[in-house]
Amino acid sequence: LRAILRASAQGNVRILLPMVSAIDELRRVREVLDETKRELVAREEAFDPKVPLGVMIEVPSAAVIADALARECDFFSIGTNDLTQYTLAVDRGNEHVAHIYDPLHPAVLALIDASVRAASRAKIPISVCGEMSSNPLAVPLLVGLGIQELSSTPSAVPLVKEIIRELDFGDLEADARKVQQAATAAEVHRIGAARLREAGLLEHPDIGPWLRTLVDQVIPRA
Repeated sequence: LRAILRASAQGNVRILLPMVSAIDELRRVREVLDETKRELVAREEAFDPKVPLGVMIEVPSAAVIADALARECDFFSIGTNDLTQYTLAVDRGNEHVAHIYDPLHPAVLALIDASVRAASRAKIPISVCGEMSSNPLAVPLLVGLGIQELSSTPSAVPLVKEIIRELDFGDLEADARKVQQAATAAEVHRIGAARLREAGLLEHPDIGPWLRTLVDQVIPRA
């Protein structure tokens, strides 16, 4: 924390806490952070006293108590890889159960929705990181649920931007309501695939052929 605070004097820095499962953890870090700030003040070392402190939502308990966390932090980042793994009790590295791992499972999306709503009530920003933020079927659904910032791998950024440019937010909100009623991951996949098709993205000159292959696996052409 001392090193991060020192670095904050040179530019924009945020502190993001991983694997938070209880409010006590956030409060303890806040105490240590305040102690560290007092140390640097006593040493007359420069730092940004308003460095934002955020929480990773990547275990189900954090999503369930998102309202309490949102009242005491500055931003949320949803880590979809771990959130999916812990919500579905699936070890992605275990070949015997890896097929169960699916970030578009309704339970995972329900936790994301709860986190978005908590962030909105507290008026703090919320973003999504992990493989889900680069998944063409998931991107429209995440935006429809209210996610305004996606953290993707550099290679996926052009794809994600092209998809978002072609989408209508009113349609995405309607899809989000459908997702909230879905009972299976397969239903959610079909909602995402239908949105890509209806948005005309399968005819996109650059990404259309690849998206068509993906969508056809979910909704076979007649």
